[in-house]
Amino acid sequence: MGIPTLISTSTASDSSSIDITSGIDSTYDEYMFVITALRTGNQGVNLMISFSGDGGSNYTYPQTTTIFQAYHQEDDSGTASVGYQASHDIAQGTAGHRLVPDASDAADASMSGIINLYTPSNTTYVNHWCARMSHHGGDVDDSTNYAADSFSAGYLNLTTGQADIDAVKFAASGGNIYGTIQMYGIA
Repeated sequence: MGIPTLISTSTASDSSSIDITSGIDSTYDEYMFVITALRTGNQGVNLMISFSGDGGSNYTYPQTTTIFQAYHQEDDSGTASVGYQASHDIAQGTAGHRLVPDASDAADASMSGIINLYTPSNTTYVNHWCARMSHHGGDVDDSTNYAADSFSAGYLNLTTGQADIDAVKFAASGGNIYGTIQMYGIA
């Protein structure tokens, strides 16, 4: 990995999303998004990621994605497991990808992680991204809460005539989010 240079810090406080609409250009071949203690206002929602090429007017770039999780119930009542989450995959869809499925809204719950976006200015080949998120999921009220580590990857399939990727959106699938996302360029 190269040397990270901080480009921006975005903070959400009861916001529907964090939209990073500037600073993603041809300056760097890799951008890193660091999520720190982000939380949702609603139980059981997903943290989603979407991409745009028009400065954030719409976030509908087609992507193909996959995700798997390692998790363990907080009360130790279940068996720790690693599992592929086939129902969360996207196959050339324009909806956001679930970075964190089933986020908890418990008072002590949060999610943190790193997302890497590669060559967003390249319009010849697909643009890859990958993510690792640590989070608290499930419902504290019915003892199904758990600690999880989610691993995602995907690519954006830009077609001829589409602009390069210049904006990224992080949002909950329902309700609002709270927390900080920093964007770095990797030289």
